[in-house]
Amino acid sequence: MKIRVLVVDDSALMRGLLTDLINAAPDMEVVGVAPDAVIAREMIKALNPDVLTLDVHMPKMDGLEFLDRLMRLRPMPVVMVSSYTESGSETTLKALELGAVDFIGKPRADAARRLEGYAEELVDKIRTAKGARLRRLPINYPVSAPPAGQGSAVSSALSRAATGGKIIFVGASTGGTEAIKEFLLGIPADAPPIMIVQHMPESFTASFARRLDGLCDPNVIEAQGNEKVEPGYVYIAPGHSHLQIRRGASGYLTELLSTPPVNRHRPSVDVLFDSAAGLVGRLAVGVILTGMGKDGAQGLLRMRQAGARTLGQDEASCVVYGMPREAFLIGAVEEQSPLSDIARRTLVAVSR
Repeated sequence: MKIRVLVVDDSALMRGLLTDLINAAPDMEVVGVAPDAVIAREMIKALNPDVLTLDVHMPKMDGLEFLDRLMRLRPMPVVMVSSYTESGSETTLKALELGAVDFIGKPRADAARRLEGYAEELVDKIRTAKGARLRRLPINYPVSAPPAGQGSAVSSALSRAATGGKIIFVGASTGGTEAIKEFLLGIPADAPPIMIVQHMPESFTASFARRLDGLCDPNVIEAQGNEKVEPGYVYIAPGHSHLQIRRGASGYLTELLSTPPVNRHRPSVDVLFDSAAGLVGRLAVGVILTGMGKDGAQGLLRMRQAGARTLGQDEASCVVYGMPREAFLIGAVEEQSPLSDIARRTLVAVSR
């Protein structure tokens, strides 16, 4: 049975283009198009689509307001279609908070080759959304407290780790923006350095880092390359480059690579994890979170083989149990944990 898609966009040109790209996929069909949220609401009732593609900026009711109402009253998989702008990226991150499964930029019809790649990405995201676990997350998360009697042990361990070279490496994809946020909300300001790859376009990673920095205790920045890797800092891979760690004269530094995509991604989680396995070894902790595909699985296995502690998000708490599943199946994951407890479990791993 084909995946039934409803396209919501105020531009007739965009509705037509998205319809053509989606209908070209053999396993899906556009069952309706709507120019605004009011019409979309009635079409959802009448057509019962499997997945909704939703424009961010629309007349009558913008995409965020409509998404908020939809996820409260009639939850369904939604892929946001956003412009590649700073304001568009901020709005899209809010949409992911409200429960959208994923997002994609507006297509550019000026180059056939570019449009072909866009079509492949669009239908991949729709397929993933169809099978995703829907989660409406609150804006302010409760931070998991350590179990009674362990808080002081974890706290003192962090102090030792800060001087002993412990470093945390994290990878995520679909559903990862919210998973990373929840993870970091459980991390104290004096934690070891954290390096993160989240599959995301380059126009979104700076906004993502700023958003996390305003919410979390550690300092969160988009890596620019050659930053000293220090305790209390989180380094987010920019969307245009691989992120890895390298040795400098007085410690570890961040390094950006413009080499070809790995596992179809740049940044790639495997690139980051491989550098951790090669340079940090047993002083590293690897964490793989929700996401589609296999990126990070082999790298996490190499980390574990090098002596690192490794954790994976469990199936029940993943939006998409793809990357953690692949890592678990090949023996890369030492311990699976629900998202609500991964920060605490990571701190415990750091203390060992």
